[in-house]
Amino acid sequence: MLLTAGLLTACGTDVQTGSGSSFDPVTATIADVQQAIRDGDLTCQDVVRIYLDRIEALDAASGLNAVIFTNPRALARAAEIDAAFAAGERPGPLFCAPVLLKDNMDTADMPTSGGSVALKASVPPDDAFIVRRLREAGAIIIAKTNMAEWAFSARQTRSSSYGVTANAYDLDRVPAGSSGGTASGIAAGFGVIGMGSDTGNSIRGPSSHLSLFGIRSTMGLVSRDGVIPLAFDRDVVGPMTRTVEDAARVLTVIAGVDPADPYTALGADQAGTDYAAFLDAEALAGTRIGVLRALVETGDADPDVIRVFEQALDDLAAAGAVIVDDFEISGLETHRNASNFCVRFRYDMTQYLKSLGDGAPLWDVMEVLETGQFDPYIEDRLHFFGANPPDVHPSELDPPCPDLPDHPGRQAFRRDVIESMDRADVDVIAYPSWTNPPAHLDRPVEEYRGDNSQLVAPATGLPAVSVPMGYSHGHLPAGLQLLGRPFSETLLIAVSYAYEQRTRHAGPPERFRPSTD
Repeated sequence: MLLTAGLLTACGTDVQTGSGSSFDPVTATIADVQQAIRDGDLTCQDVVRIYLDRIEALDAASGLNAVIFTNPRALARAAEIDAAFAAGERPGPLFCAPVLLKDNMDTADMPTSGGSVALKASVPPDDAFIVRRLREAGAIIIAKTNMAEWAFSARQTRSSSYGVTANAYDLDRVPAGSSGGTASGIAAGFGVIGMGSDTGNSIRGPSSHLSLFGIRSTMGLVSRDGVIPLAFDRDVVGPMTRTVEDAARVLTVIAGVDPADPYTALGADQAGTDYAAFLDAEALAGTRIGVLRALVETGDADPDVIRVFEQALDDLAAAGAVIVDDFEISGLETHRNASNFCVRFRYDMTQYLKSLGDGAPLWDVMEVLETGQFDPYIEDRLHFFGANPPDVHPSELDPPCPDLPDHPGRQAFRRDVIESMDRADVDVIAYPSWTNPPAHLDRPVEEYRGDNSQLVAPATGLPAVSVPMGYSHGHLPAGLQLLGRPFSETLLIAVSYAYEQRTRHAGPPERFRPSTD
């Protein structure tokens, strides 16, 4: 077929395929892309053109600013996939799925800046582990997305390299941070698979604000090799997608042991798991869900977000879940107030910069304070995160700050969560990802409230997901957060899928929907 379709899609119209059916790039899943190719309605090159055309026509013109640049080799890679498909070769499990990649994940064919103008021209010598896995599975990196500078901010997605990203559902509001470019880009229909990273919030928070499913997996399940770090003992990378099924398919591909990331030895027993095999529309029946009221009934919670959350509990119960309300975690406030965060950004960045070899544009991230290569809004965080020496591992500091497996405070928090779940016979813990709607773009600090993603999963290393639970104030997405025991991703995916199939809350933002003309 001749792709006048690309132009139509760029203007917001769905593509009429040769069989008379339509391909909607804004709602398309991995399966939709692959079925269109198998049916002969589209080639892989057609698919890539459709998404590249949408980015070109809509991203800058709308003021979204989610995509920082597109991959000049994307169409050539699509042509290779088309040729292999025509030759009868077996395609990879993610073949031709267009990927939006957060700009802290190394790509050997494109720059990786971490949101910093200091690294804007830095092209790494090789791909990050997860990028390599995605490409081997047939996915196509079509673009990289904007992020909060150095991933410092959960409040907004603003970088010195590429500016400010807006929320696709309301261009006057933030997409949260730091993976807001990926989240807004996927919501706007600029790709199918979104990849983000989460140190405290940055997969689940933007997913909540953009009506996506996002998963922060158990620390050790997915390698962080080749990902610009914020805090290596808390960083997690993972998918942000329009459906639970797509995230499960991606997680199956990217999970695995990697000698370059010692944490992945913790997840060795999970190697080879097919997460998509656990998609079960009846999984909520009999599942015991503990409502963590301590993260619901807070003084600054927005009543309309809480209304949406209470409806989510009703929907879970209607699907057969047993709601345990009120569930409590022993010592939660003590753990939340404990000094369990390692200030290790400067050390971790030094290790990353060494990985760039002789082409590294700097050797100590704190050089940017001297050169002025940073947005002024992060100056105080640069001083905070860069306080310790660049060449001393946190475990050797005085006082020491050991890695997660050896950290007494974090392990105590983890034990208390698991033992509290055991006592209450709870399978999953539930609370709102945010208890407030997205802040306005011009007031990201003043209106930053209700970020629950920071409070349990990062310190404990436990897995947590955010699944769309509806909209507050008519059009602002809200996310239901579900947290589980170590390496319980199969259960979290199963119950999220069952909830998603029952409620069908996710839907594209009005401004980026295909026209119905």
